[in-house]
Amino acid sequence: QVQFVESGGGLVQPGDSLRLSCEASGSHVSLFHMAWYRQAPGKQRDWVARITGGGNTDYGDSVKGRFTISRDNAKNTVYLQMNSLKPDDTAVYYCNLAPSIDNYWGQGTQVTVSS
Repeated sequence: QVQFVESGGGLVQPGDSLRLSCEASGSHVSLFHMAWYRQAPGKQRDWVARITGGGNTDYGDSVKGRFTISRDNAKNTVYLQMNSLKPDDTAVYYCNLAPSIDNYWGQGTQVTVSS
């Protein structure tokens, strides 16, 4: 089975930066479309950034210009560089295929942006 393990979250202040990592195991998932998703309390889980196997990227409107998704195929890892963080970015962040597969959801990593 495929497993995704997210890391790098934490408590930061508005304007700070974080880099999230998603380590994949079980298959060569880096060959396929990947995405970062996030879910805030009481809200649905939505994608925020996507990347193809060839490295093309797409971003949700709320994070354009602030977040950058990338991948390291040799490490089978996807990253999310988050700059200029806002309180509205507070959520649990997950990685998965794009489109997502339900059985592949991991524990996510908590990002809290607060003064």
